[in-house]
Amino acid sequence: MRAIAELLKKREGTVFSLAPQDSVFEALRRLADHDVGAMMVLDNGRLVGVFSERDYTRKIALAGKSSRDTLVKDIMTANVVTVSPQTDTRDCMALMSQKKIRHLPVMEGNKVLGMISIRDIMNDIIADHELTISFLQHYISG
Repeated sequence: MRAIAELLKKREGTVFSLAPQDSVFEALRRLADHDVGAMMVLDNGRLVGVFSERDYTRKIALAGKSSRDTLVKDIMTANVVTVSPQTDTRDCMALMSQKKIRHLPVMEGNKVLGMISIRDIMNDIIADHELTISFLQHYISG
């Protein structure tokens, strides 16, 4: 397994974020624009939460609230689980499974480096398995 820092290199400098005072409607628009399921919520560069499609469905749609009248800060997940760039993908998978989450912000101290998703982790695991299979096939065939 590789360190998360290697996965983040593929997105060099890409950090999608929202502000706490953004409307949920605007947040949904930005999720769609970037084709992502969650975004970090930053207040003056400091991570204060994560906003996800799950937050919207459970706290707005099912509650009968208006996405235009509700702010991100009112429904975001504030108790954010984070990882460091040195965390390996296997540990991230275990953490995501244990906490029942799909996105992990990557932090170095107080600095936000990016966010990885369960999809990123699965793609890495699949690539690792395919490489192992290739090595084994080559070894068997001589």
